[in-house]
Amino acid sequence: MLKEIEKRILTSLIIIPITFFFIYEGSVFFIFFLIITFFVSSYEWIKLNKKKELIKLFGVIFLILSFYCAYLLRLEQGFKFFLFIIIISILTDIGGYIFGKTFKGPKLTKISPKKTYAGLIGSFLLSIMGGLIFVKFIDLESNLFLFLFILIVSLVSQVGDLVVSYFKRLAKIKDTGKILPGHGGLLDRIDGLIFVIPFTYIYFKLAIMY
Repeated sequence: MLKEIEKRILTSLIIIPITFFFIYEGSVFFIFFLIITFFVSSYEWIKLNKKKELIKLFGVIFLILSFYCAYLLRLEQGFKFFLFIIIISILTDIGGYIFGKTFKGPKLTKISPKKTYAGLIGSFLLSIMGGLIFVKFIDLESNLFLFLFILIVSLVSQVGDLVVSYFKRLAKIKDTGKILPGHGGLLDRIDGLIFVIPFTYIYFKLAIMY
């Protein structure tokens, strides 16, 4: 277990600065980053659903939508807000992992046996605390709306995690790939984010309309 955690930490220390650079730079660098990430995650999705042509097609279309929304969200809302969304998703994942491993307890669902109620609570707690701390650095006012927004984004991230876990369970595999030591595949790490980004983009578009 210790070796797996060490691998996770080491891989994260490498991935986070690289991701931060491409997101911060924007423009060509960010587009290049999105394209590479899209192709890798699409490959993992197709490999995950080898004999399910319709599901493969639907998944790739959804990924195209998600990555296009990522481009638009970064372009329209700026670096800080885009990073804010990513941080909430990451902290949701970390909170679920730490609390789930530490407190264990009753299982949340059969879709993903490792998901527990303790992990669910941990996901919400860490994302809320981290999100509210981060907004202090991007000149946003902490209020009830922001609190609820973080809560919803965290929930959507967890739903995305469960959706991908469901298909992994059908395929009888643990991870979507091995590209990230200690983490599994790229899709394993962005499963929540690919749902959060289109949700956030569509939400803001609807908010502007009404």
